[in-house]
Amino acid sequence: MTTTTAPAQRPGWLAGVQWKDYVVYAGFVVVFLFFAVTQPSSFLSVPNLTNILVQAAPIMVLAVGLVFVLSAGEIDLSIGSVVALSALSAAVVLQNTGSWPLAVLAALGVGLGVGLLNGIFVAAVRLPSFLVTLATMGLVAGLARELTDLQSVPVTDSAFISLFGAKWLGLPATVWWAAFIVVLGAVALRQTRYGAHVLAVGNNASAARVSGIKVDRVRVAVLVGSAMAASVVGLLYSARLQGARYTLGEADLMTAIAAVIVGGTSLFGGKGSVVGAVVGSLLMTMLNNGLILAGLSVSQQMVARAAIILIAVSISLRGKRGS
Repeated sequence: MTTTTAPAQRPGWLAGVQWKDYVVYAGFVVVFLFFAVTQPSSFLSVPNLTNILVQAAPIMVLAVGLVFVLSAGEIDLSIGSVVALSALSAAVVLQNTGSWPLAVLAALGVGLGVGLLNGIFVAAVRLPSFLVTLATMGLVAGLARELTDLQSVPVTDSAFISLFGAKWLGLPATVWWAAFIVVLGAVALRQTRYGAHVLAVGNNASAARVSGIKVDRVRVAVLVGSAMAASVVGLLYSARLQGARYTLGEADLMTAIAAVIVGGTSLFGGKGSVVGAVVGSLLMTMLNNGLILAGLSVSQQMVARAAIILIAVSISLRGKRGS
């Protein structure tokens, strides 16, 4: 008597798909279609879509820096304050010297200094990056307020404004700068040894150290990179707004973190997506834009952003526990 054995069922081609990695793209399409259907005349206008790009550009730049920080298993809460101090430093130098190269160096110097400070305390003193950057957030915010005694500083230098705030080929320079940094970040994360080391450190720092990776150097590098990205945002803001103020960047930290998490970067390190962070930045900006067009108040917009962050964190936690 012979028995036949049923052939083993092959898993479907969708069985290995990590659906949580595509939540940001589905969310982007759903939100876009919702506002396009409910507010077609205002939301789909060319000026409004351009405005979404302009508003999202600084968030994209911050998000690229945060992708590397989170992928390495760290966090940077000081970037919002760095934006303000960098913008004010550039504006003050322009006002006193009239030299835009010196203004750019001053702004980038702020990012370099704060990033190194964060990195030293994290890598050498062995303090958690959450506590270190929380402290430097307050420190830098205080310096920004002290620098000009809470006064706004106008930016009138035409060369500086042309470099960071004018229109190139029909689009604001802010968008072009953001696109350049996004491409640079995406290539660095996926196509270079540095990116591989960042992911390895975030996945397992001990194993990375054993394999010869300079873990402390990587931690310092990602924190410096994040702060430098915030300095670039300070330059973009000061040129586009033609002025600097200590409140610049205050609301961007929460939005950038939400964009990065929604975009698929893990809170626990070892996994990051620059492309996902870009889509997340557009999603968060588009959501704010649509809520404003719908007449919702600032407080209601804050509730919506908080809800997005909670959902994203929940998905991230489930993904980590399931692995």
